[in-house]
Amino acid sequence: MLNPGAPSPFLLLGDHAGREIPRRLNRLGLGDAALDRHIAWDIGIAGLGTLLSGLLDATFIAQVYSRLVVDCNRRPGADGAMPPVSDGESIPGNRDLSPQAAAARMAEIYAPYQDAIARALNERADRPTILIALHSFTPSMQGIERPWRLGVLHRHDSPFSTAVLTRLRADLGEAVGDNAPYAMDETDNTIPLHADAGGLDYLELEVRQDLLVDAEAQAQMAAWLAPRLVEALETTGRLPERPPRGPDA
Repeated sequence: MLNPGAPSPFLLLGDHAGREIPRRLNRLGLGDAALDRHIAWDIGIAGLGTLLSGLLDATFIAQVYSRLVVDCNRRPGADGAMPPVSDGESIPGNRDLSPQAAAARMAEIYAPYQDAIARALNERADRPTILIALHSFTPSMQGIERPWRLGVLHRHDSPFSTAVLTRLRADLGEAVGDNAPYAMDETDNTIPLHADAGGLDYLELEVRQDLLVDAEAQAQMAAWLAPRLVEALETTGRLPERPPRGPDA
């Protein structure tokens, strides 16, 4: 967690910001080439989130373990949470997982990450918050080229997402995807888990990975993106009100 207790209304999240693998899992049977790929993590998001945290004076909560160990943006038990194959790459350490082994990963990696987000939201319960989940996507997937530079994922229920989409398209036009390259659906976990429970507005932002290829590129993207997020928030008129907390909240 970077910049805990920061004053920004934005709470930045990185579901796939790292690619650490517990030693006892023996790298899931994978070599360096596989672990460098997008299947292991969201390339560039750790750097982008860190830079945005500083520019926006916002808290950034980053999952440092690989999405191949457990994908924290998938519901417990969901297909793909611990995939035996990812984008054509066999993941030996995820084959024939016992229920006990899967439960251990959930308890040791998934739960602490989601609990950290819940605690941060609880600590700022008396002030408005917008969740921003940062992701990156590979320029080519299963032989299909992806022309978008960025993508805004939403469920047609987010004023902030609409404002961000409008603001980014003012600069980049159709190079900003509206629910592309992915649409937010029932496979997403982190935003629905916390935004729905807390009545929060949100943004799930995808950035193409070749735009985050190194520290210089990440700095350029962060510097370009930060003021546009602030401008989008200003166009919504005011920050959303947090719903009143019940006596058991």
